[in-house]
Amino acid sequence: MKSSDREIFEKQDVFGIGEENAAYAQYFIGESYLKPLTDPAETAVFLANVTFEPGCRNNWHIHHAESGGGQLLICTAGSGWYQEEGKEAVSLEPGMVITIPAEVKHWHGAKADSWFSHIAVEVPGEETGTEWCEPVDDEAYGNLTR
Repeated sequence: MKSSDREIFEKQDVFGIGEENAAYAQYFIGESYLKPLTDPAETAVFLANVTFEPGCRNNWHIHHAESGGGQLLICTAGSGWYQEEGKEAVSLEPGMVITIPAEVKHWHGAKADSWFSHIAVEVPGEETGTEWCEPVDDEAYGNLTR
């Protein structure tokens, strides 16, 4: 469900938007927020609620792993986009789950007219790491319309 009003969106986002995502700001167009839901020191699975303001999206990126790895996105509030390299963008709505295997170049973020949150799950694996790539082209992003 699209929500361009932050106050209304915050009532829909049951996990809360968290703090400004300053550590990764260089890999985002627009403002994003991060709220860790698990402590990596206490569990092998790290989960965080990631919130994107309208129009915000992360750069293309790849989750590398020798084995296992990848990422899961559990959409919780607002409306967003997910796209794998060479494929059409997928419209994201609350309740959707996206499985991203290791080694797949992709990006995700909010629609231009809506806040968006998802829980990001880092899938455990061996020799894992994220390679951040180029920003999503403004023209290509602006042409997404669903």
